Amino acid sequence: MANNTNFKNLQWTASCGLGDDVSQVGNFYNGATVFVTGGTGFVGKALIEKLLRSCPGINTIYILIRPKRGKDIQCRFEELLKNPVFDRIRFSTDSTRLFDKVVCINGDVSDHELGLSAEDKQTLCSEVNVVFHSAATVKFNESLRTAVTLNTLGTRRVIDLCRSMDNLKAMVHVSTAYSNADKMTIQETVYKPPGDPDYVINCCLKMSEEDLQKVGRKLQGKHPNTYTMTKAMAEWVVSEQADDIPVAIVRPSIVTAAWKEPFEGWVDNISGITGIMMEIGRGTIRSIVCDQKLRVDIIPVDILVNTLITSAWHTAVHRQNAVRVYNCTSGALNPLRWEELGGLTQYHSLAAPSKYLQWYPGFSFRTNRMVHRLCEILFHFVPAFVLDIVLRLTGSKPMMLNVYRRFKMAARTGEFFALHQWHFISDNIKQLNKDVTSADRRAFPVDVTRVVWDSYVKDYVFGIRNFVLKDPPSTIPAGLRKLQKFYWLHRLAQCACLGVLMHVIKLK
Repeated sequence: MANNTNFKNLQWTASCGLGDDVSQVGNFYNGATVFVTGGTGFVGKALIEKLLRSCPGINTIYILIRPKRGKDIQCRFEELLKNPVFDRIRFSTDSTRLFDKVVCINGDVSDHELGLSAEDKQTLCSEVNVVFHSAATVKFNESLRTAVTLNTLGTRRVIDLCRSMDNLKAMVHVSTAYSNADKMTIQETVYKPPGDPDYVINCCLKMSEEDLQKVGRKLQGKHPNTYTMTKAMAEWVVSEQADDIPVAIVRPSIVTAAWKEPFEGWVDNISGITGIMMEIGRGTIRSIVCDQKLRVDIIPVDILVNTLITSAWHTAVHRQNAVRVYNCTSGALNPLRWEELGGLTQYHSLAAPSKYLQWYPGFSFRTNRMVHRLCEILFHFVPAFVLDIVLRLTGSKPMMLNVYRRFKMAARTGEFFALHQWHFISDNIKQLNKDVTSADRRAFPVDVTRVVWDSYVKDYVFGIRNFVLKDPPSTIPAGLRKLQKFYWLHRLAQCACLGVLMHVIKLK
């Protein structure tokens, strides 16, 4: 309990205000115990790393982990700590002490009472000061039952646990800027969802899959998928059921590679835009359904993590009656258009091509779906089919058609977001940046206007190369030679197609 007493004193000190050269946020976490759901995800890993490295006075970080794919929680926990995201800590002199602060707890947000044992629940309720709830399914094509269970019901279960915490100072719920994708202007407020969460949860518990699909189609309305709809309901649950605890909602837009921390360009998955950028760089994507004149709203993962960490402090120290919502977005503050993102991706991919290059990079954004489908068959399906035949003939395992299908599905589910644009109001983020000290602005930057998109995309492309493809800089010369070869093959293919076209015209 000594740690909790120390934490309260430091919180009081922070609320009183200190010099601009003092880290109030850092002081807030001295002696604090933190509970994280979704800690094995992309955002969760970066959050844990940043807390350990930049808040050295933190007491303990409890992570909720469930068994998965035949691996128990200890195995998954060990894999988590081996992730390259922790390399800065791993190679420091204080690594053992810092890693000892991270403790895994067996549980699952899809289970009753999070699947916690009585002992673990008692530990959390007596020790935890700050909760970060980032566990969710981010699949756009998830079934309604699964999406509701993980995103909406799971949030309600976390709130129920928070109510039992004796020393809770702040809970931060990680939502999405697209939780209200049915609106074009998004204020920093909680909107009424398309369906009553209690009713929908009850339907998911009792209805057959067929009947539930009918209810889901009726409820979804203008929401593009079950993800945005169930995240909207989760926000409503937070607003309605967490009114007696200090809580905040952070809404990130499209979360992308790190801007600065832990490493420039760090990313560890190929979801969404990352996968599209990777395949643009490898030359396998030639056509994308997208309105290139619209803004693409991306937010680097480290800026999101800094927003989560500082918003917990903000929620505890600057209390208010209503739930404070932070739209963690870039579109209105530091706009970037799709055509700029695509052009920068191709430019930097050509400068440092990967040894996994499949063809000479080149693509087009299109809004005409019929033309896109034709290009998809000619430039995506046919090459993948031919390459798989070559792989079979050489004794290798065919895989290109599977890659094609995976990215086709990813592109289809993302089309809605590439053909629409939203205006996100970010007043609370601006206020947060004003309220922190200059020391905290340096340690936990949340100002997205500081990001220079050209250098960021360059680091992003290199990050995909290094962290996803595991392709070190030493292979760049080989990649350039391969690029040169594909360039001439590409030109020959264009000449051949032109020759065939002219021959057909002459025959007519």
